[in-house]
Amino acid sequence: MTAESSWQAINPATGESLGEVRKTRIDDVPDLYRSARQGFQSWSTLSIAARMGYLKRLRVYLAAHADKAAKTISKSTGKVQSEAVVNEVFPVLDMLEYVEKNAEKVLGVQPKPTPVFFLGKSSHVEYQPRGVVLVISPWNYPFHLTMIPIINALASGNTVVFKASEVSPMVGQFIEDLFYQVGFPDNVVQAAHGEADLGEALVQEHPDYIFFTGSVRAGRSIQAQAAEMLVPTTIELGGKDPMLVFEDAPFERAVNGCLWGALTNSGQVCMSVERVYVEQSLFERFVERLVEKVQTLSQGTDENADVGAMTSRKQIEIVRSHIEDALAKGAQLEAGCPPDQWTFEDGLFLEPMILTNVNHDMKVMTEETFGPVIPIMAFEHEREAVDLANASEYGLNASVWSLDLEKARRTASRLTVGGVLINDVIVTVANPHLPFGGAKHSGIGRYHGESGLRIFCHEKAVMIDPGRRKSEVSWYPYRGKHSAFLALCRAMYGRRKNWLAMLRVFLRLRSRS
Repeated sequence: MTAESSWQAINPATGESLGEVRKTRIDDVPDLYRSARQGFQSWSTLSIAARMGYLKRLRVYLAAHADKAAKTISKSTGKVQSEAVVNEVFPVLDMLEYVEKNAEKVLGVQPKPTPVFFLGKSSHVEYQPRGVVLVISPWNYPFHLTMIPIINALASGNTVVFKASEVSPMVGQFIEDLFYQVGFPDNVVQAAHGEADLGEALVQEHPDYIFFTGSVRAGRSIQAQAAEMLVPTTIELGGKDPMLVFEDAPFERAVNGCLWGALTNSGQVCMSVERVYVEQSLFERFVERLVEKVQTLSQGTDENADVGAMTSRKQIEIVRSHIEDALAKGAQLEAGCPPDQWTFEDGLFLEPMILTNVNHDMKVMTEETFGPVIPIMAFEHEREAVDLANASEYGLNASVWSLDLEKARRTASRLTVGGVLINDVIVTVANPHLPFGGAKHSGIGRYHGESGLRIFCHEKAVMIDPGRRKSEVSWYPYRGKHSAFLALCRAMYGRRKNWLAMLRVFLRLRSRS
């Protein structure tokens, strides 16, 4: 393959080549969609139970090959293998099981009440697949964040064209092979491999739905293109998730939760703990213990390593700019190396960093850092904690730490975010029953749970009349009906319902129809 038609995939933790990946030509994009629309004709007509049969085989096969999946993910991203299993493979298996158990109930015909004015009619909602769904996924969780929208789209009767990140292309190839090995019909799931120009071409070819996960900048661009074509979207973007630690928090649990929430996948998680606010009376003790604990963590690539490598040099430079900005403005580095001491001779490893004396004039407290950095700031009281947490353009997730659950719930309800955890971090995204998504610049729409299946469908309202009457009370002619309509309004919607008066008026109207 020539340099123009392929590129090398590299393990960011070791620098070793993982092989060549063939690029999808821009000229081939229309053919991808034509094939997907052909596949849709048969896939969409399968019963939900038949589609679940394919997804069950996928679940069983993936469970049996979880080790291969984890190694592929780990080598492609630099994350440790344990995180590849727990944070990528396991949630996909859990979602597959959720869909198998719930798709028929969620996507089946939903009976609905009918207003008494339409006596004799019945109502229901049907869910019709949209067509071809385009999934564009990021490099930080290239398996999890690609597979889950694909699974939901397929369960809902759509076919899928997906673009895996060019930063972790071997995962995209693994996903492509996964559906082939399980025996999915041709043209139901197709992969496209390439860079931003390919993504733009895939959007411009007018899919029936776009599911995008990535940066705010890219999300804005895709949303603008989709709006021009009136293509519906779900846009999952970044986060700057706050952790609020009150004086009465479960101390050791809060420290351990902060470490894992901020450093898992080297902080390259949209739901990472990126801002820590600790009540003043606990602040010094919390920082001291956090510094002690971070020094016990190991970095590397073996099965026992805690913190893996960064995935891209581009992201390292963003982290560098945030740290340099914070230090220049007076922040104190309590753990980790200053940027002028960073070296990457043995892989893209960044030592975890803890910063104090930070404020909201610093990038590290306002922009998405996406690295192994824990900035910690003190607060005096509950209201200040809420105000600090909400002082962000992002609103993906948050956590509140206190043994006073009434206070924790009260605080959680005042945070402008898509999800909140009390005395825990991140894991709302791993619960397939809960909707997932953000507020403000963290995205548009929700998926997972019932939403995750229904967003990929047209929601169709249906009302049925037996057809035995020649006319309706609200049809022509209106002669002699106006006063009856007014009387019906008073009887049905006044201070108290007058059922007898309502029946009399209704029968009078029926007699004139």
